[in-house]
Amino acid sequence: MYLTDGRPGPATQGRPGGRRTGRNRRAGAAVPSTVLVLGTVSLITDISSEMVTAVLPLYLVAELGLSPLGFGVLDGVYNGVSALVRLVGGRLSDRGGGRGHKAVAVVGYGLSALCKPLLLLVHSLPLIGAVLAVDRTGKGLRTAPRDAMISLAAEPAARGRAFGVHRAMDTAGALCGPLVAFLLLRLAADGYDAVFTVSFCVAVLGVVVLLLFVPGRALSARRETAAKGTTTEHTATEHTAARDTTAPAPAVPRTPVRDLLGRPQVRRLTVCAVLLGLTTVSDSFLYLTLQRRLDLPAGWFPLLPLGTAAAFLSLAVPMGAIADRIGRRRLFLVGHLVLLCAYGLLLAPLTTGTALVCAVLVLHGAFYAATDGVLAAATADAVPADTRGSGLAVVQTGQTAARFVCSLAFGAAWTAWGDHTALLAAAVGLALAAALSTRLLRPAGPAAAPNSPSEHTP
Repeated sequence: MYLTDGRPGPATQGRPGGRRTGRNRRAGAAVPSTVLVLGTVSLITDISSEMVTAVLPLYLVAELGLSPLGFGVLDGVYNGVSALVRLVGGRLSDRGGGRGHKAVAVVGYGLSALCKPLLLLVHSLPLIGAVLAVDRTGKGLRTAPRDAMISLAAEPAARGRAFGVHRAMDTAGALCGPLVAFLLLRLAADGYDAVFTVSFCVAVLGVVVLLLFVPGRALSARRETAAKGTTTEHTATEHTAARDTTAPAPAVPRTPVRDLLGRPQVRRLTVCAVLLGLTTVSDSFLYLTLQRRLDLPAGWFPLLPLGTAAAFLSLAVPMGAIADRIGRRRLFLVGHLVLLCAYGLLLAPLTTGTALVCAVLVLHGAFYAATDGVLAAATADAVPADTRGSGLAVVQTGQTAARFVCSLAFGAAWTAWGDHTALLAAAVGLALAAALSTRLLRPAGPAAAPNSPSEHTP
């Protein structure tokens, strides 16, 4: 199921960043077909999801008259409920052996697809909140096993690029989804009903592709074992780290969460993901702030996510490659500084008009390109193959739960103080969290090569 099975030769060893030359470079550049198929599934599913996400803030605030605090609660539900079930999805996928990852992912994608037509039937806020909670439960179930399949399919030294390719394909769907929603709102008599109906049909297609074309059994344990020697190793300590983090250990398939958090790499990544997540304003609030700052017409609101998606799509693969070279944790932190710049532009009194919209959306997309798949790749470096789903779920759960809290807090702050003061508080918090995370993720001892496992060992 791979586009290439070529392994780097001796020329790879000892080169900074694991550089390859000649035929080995071309072989290492190929992306496993499993990653491409999963990217296709995510592309299709994201068209469906982003159609709903693009119209939901305006639908709830403008149509139903929801207050910023009320929207913050529902937005927190939409983005945070998945945190409650990610650990379940990760553990179930690991317990299922080679076929567990796909089985849990299918359940997750299918559950989210079934929720789309329910939005046609519910109109009260409690029922809408319940449907959104079930939809996010599906997302929570599928995310960890899907990322586990990606990390297991890719060579350890090229995980950043593999996740970048997947995220780029996923973001292509995020780019198309709001555009489809925009067209439906303008052309259909019952615009919101049309959006929810088309979204359901597209989501079903994604589930079908997953069932038919993604391998039922992980093919990666053999590949990870073969790839142990491909990362650059400069000391005996680094060789030990490679055995600890990449070699599969079939005898212990059910590592508890507390044991995963007992690993310094996983624990520090989780703490940093939580700190930074607590000050990461949700996409919906960012777009609402931008729309109010410029007094944009309501009909153009669904197009704002397109700018973020376009920047994300353009930068995801290059950022993944950069992460493989300079270090995944380092780029993860840089990405949050980019988000801080976007906050600064929204707070600056002299920036207005089209330039502000373009700059904020480009920075927002660059933030996701430098953090989303990069954090998953960094986590995969620190977790054994047999507990990959659980390890990814631990870090993702911390980040998602923190963003849930941020949505609640930001909505309350907006209601009490206004959007400008709320965003200023978030910016100050993000700066402090980034400074603390820099200290937590600083490698101990001499600087290691960017792609070596020790680079990811605090």
